[in-house]
Amino acid sequence: MGGAGRDGCITLANAQLRLDIAPALGGGITRFDWRSEGTLVPIFRPCLEPSAATDPNELACYPLLPYSNRIGGGRFQFMGRGIDVPCNRPGEPLPLHGDGWLGAWDVASESSTHVRLTLDRRNGKPYSYKASQSFMLEGATLVVTLSIENTGREKLPFGLGLHPFLTREADTELSAAADGLWLCGDDFLPVRHVPAPPAWQFGVAYPMPTAMINNAFTGWSGRTSVMWPKRRLSLTISADTDYYVLYAPAGKDFFCFEPVDHPINAVNLPGGGEANGMTVLAPGESLSREFSFTVERSGEAERRGRPKQPAGQKARKTAAVVR
Repeated sequence: MGGAGRDGCITLANAQLRLDIAPALGGGITRFDWRSEGTLVPIFRPCLEPSAATDPNELACYPLLPYSNRIGGGRFQFMGRGIDVPCNRPGEPLPLHGDGWLGAWDVASESSTHVRLTLDRRNGKPYSYKASQSFMLEGATLVVTLSIENTGREKLPFGLGLHPFLTREADTELSAAADGLWLCGDDFLPVRHVPAPPAWQFGVAYPMPTAMINNAFTGWSGRTSVMWPKRRLSLTISADTDYYVLYAPAGKDFFCFEPVDHPINAVNLPGGGEANGMTVLAPGESLSREFSFTVERSGEAERRGRPKQPAGQKARKTAAVVR
């Protein structure tokens, strides 16, 4: 498959997976399914009828750049400068998730199993950048690569991540070992870092808590497993990041496991963004991160040994030639 359909989506497919991408909707994913005996089994919560009026939070997944989550007060200090970050969503009192998820991306290249999108934000303020997203189906694995280049005139801290909405059933289990987490206030901004409590350690497969979770976890191994026992399916998520945000609203049929390279409000935490996972990019420098999602029948990974780490296991920061 491949090519944009009537709903503006591009479909990638192979024998095991199907992926629908909407370039005009923040370059987001509208569905990601496991193909089983002629049927499609949703792995990400599907957006069944995408249109120009679709809210990004109805998508199955979207990119997080040039920062993830909220920035307290819409402002931070960096190298002696006060950096103002505008609010970007009606009803949201703080800037949220950058602007990559709110823009229309261009299709740079595509085939039946691969597509590359680009976004030009060279006129953006305070973040001026160019970005790309690459989606590749490799057997039972979806590989997503995000890249961003600072096209501004000043250094700034940049961060990358993904925001997938995973399907949640009564028996869904999560294994996502982390050392600690940031407790949040009523505004969802972090207030205190603590060791992960027993119910939220997720060191082994653990049922999803019934109470609301919306926290950034630290010291992540970069590898997570999601299990749906009744479906006999598992999902392995791998990323070259040390953090994730877990958003699990009570009573919903989805939860969000967001692999990110920095916690919420990193730019205003002690030490600033650079001390909390973000990468300071000078003009012309770039950053890339890779995220993989492997779907398998339950137990297959254990029987044959764990899959390899993704190729981009470390952040890649390079200086481009300025012309």
